[in-house]
Amino acid sequence: MQPGSEQQVANFRIDVVSDVSCPWCAVGLGALEQALENLKGEVGASIHFQPFELNPDMPPGGQDVTEHLTQKYGSSPQAQARFREQIRERGLAVGFEFRQQGRSRIWNTFDAHRLLHWAGEEGRPEGADGAPGQQRLLKKALFKAYFTRDESPESHEVLLRAVAEAGMDEERARAILAGDDYSAEVREREAFYREQDIHSVPAIIIDGRHLIPGAQPADVFERVLRKLASRGPELA
Repeated sequence: MQPGSEQQVANFRIDVVSDVSCPWCAVGLGALEQALENLKGEVGASIHFQPFELNPDMPPGGQDVTEHLTQKYGSSPQAQARFREQIRERGLAVGFEFRQQGRSRIWNTFDAHRLLHWAGEEGRPEGADGAPGQQRLLKKALFKAYFTRDESPESHEVLLRAVAEAGMDEERARAILAGDDYSAEVREREAFYREQDIHSVPAIIIDGRHLIPGAQPADVFERVLRKLASRGPELA
């Protein structure tokens, strides 16, 4: 670098298609954040969360998690216990704490996605310095409620506490939950990503063109972002 010159920072839009009831989505977000922290000064990014429901037909009250996973995937309680330990270790590696015993139930997450859409539309955006916007803060608060405290994302009181953690207007959130605001928008975004053949999450999409599937380790995100940054804006 020549004296007096400044390093050019590549800036990306990163869309994260995920569900608040997806443990790998919590791990993937933590790994992505680690990668971006490691790339400070080289890569900047604004993160935007897009809706995906793992269980869109889940009825009110949810379902026992062991029963649900056995029915959906055919997994045994022993296999589920091994998975919980694996996901707990991956979570700790990225600074996220999963409840030791695992979740007790699976719940519907549609209202959580409505609030996340609202946060993306009206909340404080991602900072140019990498500071998280309120949509990201809300997403992380919802992950913590569900996976760390075993709280239901179906509960409006749980959702409102997450809104407060993100520093957003609780009364506006209460009004959204009492009505049908953002339902059509969430359905539209869900349909769009299904049409893009995204059927599992997390799915990390960089600048609308480059897909990184799954909860990759931080070094994988770092390697991909650095490679894209090296290509320049016209080639990335």
